[in-house]
Amino acid sequence: SEQLNRFAGFGIGLASLFTENVLAHPCIVLRRQCQVNYHARNYHLTPFTIVNIMYSINKTQGPRALWKGMGSTFIVQGITLGTEGIISEFTPLPRELSHKWNLKQIGGHLLLKGLTHVVAMPFYSASLIETVQSEIIRDNPGILDCVKEGIGRVVGMGVPHSKRLLPLMVLTFPTALHGVLHYVISSIVQKLVLFVLKRDNSHNLPAESSTSVQSMLDAYFPELIASFAASLCADVMLYPLETVLHRLHIQGTRTIIDNTDLGYEVLPINTQYEGMRDCINTIKREEGMLGFYKGFGAVIVQYTLHVAVLQLTKIIYSTLLQNVS
Repeated sequence: SEQLNRFAGFGIGLASLFTENVLAHPCIVLRRQCQVNYHARNYHLTPFTIVNIMYSINKTQGPRALWKGMGSTFIVQGITLGTEGIISEFTPLPRELSHKWNLKQIGGHLLLKGLTHVVAMPFYSASLIETVQSEIIRDNPGILDCVKEGIGRVVGMGVPHSKRLLPLMVLTFPTALHGVLHYVISSIVQKLVLFVLKRDNSHNLPAESSTSVQSMLDAYFPELIASFAASLCADVMLYPLETVLHRLHIQGTRTIIDNTDLGYEVLPINTQYEGMRDCINTIKREEGMLGFYKGFGAVIVQYTLHVAVLQLTKIIYSTLLQNVS
């Protein structure tokens, strides 16, 4: 029974991880393409239009078009985790906050998060290009092209860029700001949701016959639900900032994206933003406030899929445990 519980807990975590990073990747691809497509007349604010455009792209280019850049997103996650570990090892900046935290510790911890995002920034930029570049015109990228192009961006070599390419220094503040705010919002929401769930569980004590099943559910699911709610809140609240960030990163990289109005044809990215403030003002003036939310329907699809997988694994898990007990 104990081995089964461990196996089930591992399976639930794996299902959540798979949904977040693999199953949801087409939503991330479409969301980013919509965000950087300043030409678009259809903003795809609802899941219905997003599913329709996914179907069109899949039909014309094949399923690979919806999973492009997935390898590079894993590489960026690895670089981020590795960088955070190295910086915390060689500096006094704390990787985790102790229970007796103070303002100095919080400041150091957030500085660590910001520095980590700045170091990973050129690789994030290369990964973003891989994710939004149209499958119609791109060659088959190698799995480490993201690393090579990221280093090339730092040293000023590699893939040719146009004069509109923004220096990494201009991208530093919006990248660090988005990364730190995402972490702060998700951490606060996660702790709040966990607190509420654990308080409710302590008030609603299960019947004797279902104690072992319920205790196992209570052990695994609050963490997953809290993590899900934290990611959702951070993504929704920071979506306008993410749109601005992606446009700044993609400018001047000679990237060709899919036409998200039609699902076929391609479009060049020829923006000329001078920086974060100019990008915000231009989007507001030319596309309206809803321009910051282009592709938001993909977020709804992504988190709906996540809820469905969580619910399915919970049903399977509780049925399995009840049968064994």
